[in-house]
Amino acid sequence: MIKEVIVVEGRDDTVAVKRAVEADTIETGGSAINGRVLKRIALAQERRGVIVLTDPDHAGERIRKIIASKVPGCKHAFIPESEATRKGDIGVENASPEAIRKALSRVHTTYEGAESLIDMEDLMAAGLLVHPDAARRRMVMGNLLGIGYCNGKQFHKRLAVFQITREEFAEALAQLEQEGEG
Repeated sequence: MIKEVIVVEGRDDTVAVKRAVEADTIETGGSAINGRVLKRIALAQERRGVIVLTDPDHAGERIRKIIASKVPGCKHAFIPESEATRKGDIGVENASPEAIRKALSRVHTTYEGAESLIDMEDLMAAGLLVHPDAARRRMVMGNLLGIGYCNGKQFHKRLAVFQITREEFAEALAQLEQEGEG
């Protein structure tokens, strides 16, 4: 049983999570997240803690940002797009129980106002910015670090918010290069 309440987008996501782990969920009802749902999430965060597990797409990121801004201190779990896609449909409901368990085993807690341990020059040197293949490299790195895919500016922010260390970054970069992804 997972102590924290897992926040998902809809009923199909709840079904997928419950196939993978024993946990309680709160469904946002999609990207039109309302004040009533945010109050339930805030109460759950206060009493048990919350893990946000949204779809690895634009709508999922929007929901994640809304929750993070309104309910500080939530944990975040990310499923790579490649593990949450079936027949062109992207969503938690398409992820295998193993992919869900893996994402939940690598949660990150937000730490707003944190100083980044990795600077923009590090990202450029790693080919994650201003590089012909930067987007794909960020996707691979985001998956390796368990922080999901995003644009360069947001990637830099996530490294800070989730306090990714230089060692973790270097290890993931070495793995990216070793796997021939560079």
